[in-house]
Amino acid sequence: MKFSSAALSIFVTAIGVSAFSTSQFSSRSAFVTQNKHQHFKANDNGALFMSAVVETEKQAETFEFQAEVGRVMDIIINSLYSNRDVFLRELVSNAADACDKKRFLSITSQVGTDAPSISKPEIRIRGDPEQKTVTIEDSGVGMTKDELMSNLGRIAQSGTKKFLEALGEGSADVNLIGQFGVGFYSGYLVADKVTVITKSMVENSPQWKWESSAGSSYTIQEDTESEPIEGSGTRIILHLKEDAQVYSDPYKLRSLLEHYSEFIEFPIKIWRENTEYKKIPDDEANKDLKEGEEPKMKTVPETTEAYELMNSQKPIWLRPPKEVTEEEYKDFYKAAFRASYDEPAKWTHFVLEGQVECKSILYIPGMLPFELSRDMFDENSHNVRLYVKRVFINDKFDDLLPRWLKFVKGVVDSNDLPLNVGREILQKTKVLNVINKRLVRKSLDMISEVMNDEDSSKYIQFWNNFGKYLKVGVIEEERYKGDLLPMLRFFSSKSDEEYTSLDQYVERMAEGQKKIYYVAAEGLKNAQMSPIIEKLNKKGYEVLFMTEPLDEICAQNIKEFQDFEVVDAAKEGLQLDEDLEGDEESKKKREALNAQFKSLVEYLQVELADKVKSVVVSDLLSESPAVILQGEYGMSPTMQRYMKTQSVASGNTLGGINSMNQAIMEINPTHPIVEQLDAMVKTNKESVETKEFATLLFDVASMTSGYEVEDPGNFAKRVMSLMTLKAEKNGVKEAEVVEKKEVEVLE
Repeated sequence: MKFSSAALSIFVTAIGVSAFSTSQFSSRSAFVTQNKHQHFKANDNGALFMSAVVETEKQAETFEFQAEVGRVMDIIINSLYSNRDVFLRELVSNAADACDKKRFLSITSQVGTDAPSISKPEIRIRGDPEQKTVTIEDSGVGMTKDELMSNLGRIAQSGTKKFLEALGEGSADVNLIGQFGVGFYSGYLVADKVTVITKSMVENSPQWKWESSAGSSYTIQEDTESEPIEGSGTRIILHLKEDAQVYSDPYKLRSLLEHYSEFIEFPIKIWRENTEYKKIPDDEANKDLKEGEEPKMKTVPETTEAYELMNSQKPIWLRPPKEVTEEEYKDFYKAAFRASYDEPAKWTHFVLEGQVECKSILYIPGMLPFELSRDMFDENSHNVRLYVKRVFINDKFDDLLPRWLKFVKGVVDSNDLPLNVGREILQKTKVLNVINKRLVRKSLDMISEVMNDEDSSKYIQFWNNFGKYLKVGVIEEERYKGDLLPMLRFFSSKSDEEYTSLDQYVERMAEGQKKIYYVAAEGLKNAQMSPIIEKLNKKGYEVLFMTEPLDEICAQNIKEFQDFEVVDAAKEGLQLDEDLEGDEESKKKREALNAQFKSLVEYLQVELADKVKSVVVSDLLSESPAVILQGEYGMSPTMQRYMKTQSVASGNTLGGINSMNQAIMEINPTHPIVEQLDAMVKTNKESVETKEFATLLFDVASMTSGYEVEDPGNFAKRVMSLMTLKAEKNGVKEAEVVEKKEVEVLE
């Protein structure tokens, strides 16, 4: 087979001559072993070459390494990769590159149509527990002896010596993956000896063998003893370390391939043992078989070994969106994210072009993933998978999406992301910021489409599953607050048990209303019973109910919506819009009430000094005798309980809890209970009955305002005392125990 010089020139320039040449995302050029006593010299370009070649028996040649090689190997094994499972990812990526180069050469060569057909490149993986080896073989471009000497005789062609010097100075720039040619070395994470057998596409090329036991040298010789490679390709045999025998297990290899390489373009086949059960005649049971009787059968296992294709799933994100069907999107979601029982609620497929190139598919799950139901920010839940040229890199890059979009699943494939040499750490750069913004924007667009769907139940289901994440977004992400606020949903005093949006609230605002009001409570029923909303309801003002601790924090961060201030109705000094007009008559009325109940206010402030910060007369209550509010910087009872619970769960002592509780008691001067207590204070404020009555008023106000009664036992005694007093006034005497007389039973 002959190739044009022009084609080879293009190939060498654009891709590189070796099956393991450096590419944009991985090293394919360097093979190295560890040794601390090695001898090399660098050429003018900084590449490392062998300094000595020693002839050994037969045709084998031994090449000694230079000193820098040992240091590079030490970095690879001990520092570069945090997980040695990635060795298979790196070597399969190398094999895929070799196959890609073979395809390229086949297309650009001057071989005529009458030439023998070139078989389709493929990759084969085989684990052998008995031999303690793993074999990765490709039918790619292969290498000649000269290419072996050139590509395996130096660590990398892109400044390795300078890299080592920079490492020593602590200033190494390792932003680009594959920059220093270390992909092949990952094999030494699991192997103490590596054998490389290769045969080039060049016509009449012999088969060559490269081998190293991680010592001070390696050998190259013509290979006549190993199994011949058909056509061209490279076979890497890893002789596993004692603590890495698990990698010879076909099931372990398959799981790694499914994790890292299931979307590689070329077929990946894995050697595995299959057992099938067949029915055959049972000779023993059929000894006495009579003529005409049906022979008895038995089931026996039949074991076969063969290569099995494992990467049948196609990377649909690389196809134009118009060519992908709805069924393909759903099937990909279920397969890629192991979500067999979930239908995605929405998805988006897009390509980012220009300064940064990126292809991606994002999904909104149909139901809350199990791991997020336990912990909404579960560290083990990684839903965005990063690929580079179909090779899975990682799913632990938190910077691709903010945590308030933790529920979004998807894939991102980009060659522009700056990864470290080991391809395990994502560097923070402008490229990452561009991709992050686009992913967030596409996610918000998906949510908006669900929200605007004609079937409103779809968004209700989404909100029930993932609404809390949008609330976190409002709290943590100021730049997206304008997009998120219309997506929020709350219960309200006018929506019964259905959700309402802020836009709907504004549309229903009463004439003259200038603020948006909300109250925090533990649950919808408690919010509806809150005495705080009495006067607001009377004025026709709608009140939003914040029924979870996260709701309250979210509301505090909203501050304003469509030029309307968002106000907590449970805070001290609430003034309705007409109060701000400065009505002189209302002002005089409040002053008269304060003077009338001055003695009661002073009495309550003394008696409840350890419970409230102050007591004031209110004109906001219409049905309840009293209410407990919070000062400007105080926490609602719901938030106080939440903070205490979190403190106990974390094993910490929550300091400053008293500063969080700035309780203020407001009394309703028109309520009969308050009028009665006022009369009791004026006639006999030192009596036990007056004190019990005042404390009971506070307890009732606390309960209806969402607080817990500190001493339920004393509270019960006070209630029973009042009930007894009421009964006595109604002429019911205390029950007497009457002696039970025996009744004679007549037979």
